[in-house]
Amino acid sequence: MFTYALDERTVLRPLTKEHVQPLFELVEMSRDRLRQWLPWVDSTTEISHTEQFVQSALKQAAENGSLTAGIWMDNELAGIISYHEINWTHRSVSIGYWLGHGYEGQGLMTSACRVFVEYALVELDLHRVEIRSATTNRRSRGIPERLGFVLEGIVREAELLPDGYVNHAVYGMLQNEWKQLR
Repeated sequence: MFTYALDERTVLRPLTKEHVQPLFELVEMSRDRLRQWLPWVDSTTEISHTEQFVQSALKQAAENGSLTAGIWMDNELAGIISYHEINWTHRSVSIGYWLGHGYEGQGLMTSACRVFVEYALVELDLHRVEIRSATTNRRSRGIPERLGFVLEGIVREAELLPDGYVNHAVYGMLQNEWKQLR
């Protein structure tokens, strides 16, 4: 297990079973804001749902090498960042992330994404990292834009959220591009 310090107050730690309660509480506290962007929020209503998520993340890590980490600020869980299933055949992965209420606008997710992109493209020797975001989610789209990702296109009505379908902006970073930006 790794712990990666983003700064003197903030660390990334892989999710473990001990994180179920603080993760559920963070979702509860942030539910109204998160549900507009994340389709799973409305179906995460009991702690058992969060337990299932953590178990699934641990299983995927063991089987595929994927990683789901908590972002901890001042020893409080602030959010989650994860690799969706790594495609080892094509050496690619997508990154998903979210922050709880009160943790936005501090650069936490940009820093966490930078670490995950570096790890994917350098340590895991993957060829491509992708980040998708609803086109209307300006905060989320700002992260790959700040990191130098290329906007590759828009996927129409890519995801069903509580208020209807949303389009996704697809951002990509290739290993050689990342190495030039470093």
